[in-house]
Amino acid sequence: MRRAAGRGATRSPGSEPAGRGSSACGRPAPGPEESVRRAARGGPVTRKRGALGTARLRRREEYDAVYRAGRRRSSRLFTVFFAPNGLGESRFGMSVGRALGGSVARNRIRRRVREILRLSRREIPSGWDIIVHPRAPVAGTNFALLRGELLELLGNSIPAGSVPSSREPEKRGPDTPEGNPAA
Repeated sequence: MRRAAGRGATRSPGSEPAGRGSSACGRPAPGPEESVRRAARGGPVTRKRGALGTARLRRREEYDAVYRAGRRRSSRLFTVFFAPNGLGESRFGMSVGRALGGSVARNRIRRRVREILRLSRREIPSGWDIIVHPRAPVAGTNFALLRGELLELLGNSIPAGSVPSSREPEKRGPDTPEGNPAA
């Protein structure tokens, strides 16, 4: 039957699996309205929300702006790029390179760093766009040490206190004295 099915043979309607939008037992699959009903009854809500919610850098332009106009600080386990964003909250991004391992290892590193940021949001100064680049030793390091080092790096690097007011990048180029050694 399997070979014949590959050559255009059809199956009988009784052998068809449940169609899209329904479960194996014929009931409709739970949708957003089902999540609302479950929440109203005090049951578990099936819809997941991101650990950092809206406080994430998502687009390439946002990353490029931080790399271009921001500052960089490094430690043994992390390199952090940061720039003021003019908002009331800090936004986070992460870049885990292929040199850190296969997809399973990289995703584990992402989950661990995301959890550190989620647990420590109140300890990190607001008003900054922050990109975290984990380094190779992160994969085998204890979670408590990771958290301590990342928070120490962020605390020592990013000025605490008032929210930075400007999103405008510093001018660094050939037409400014810093970018032109001849001037």
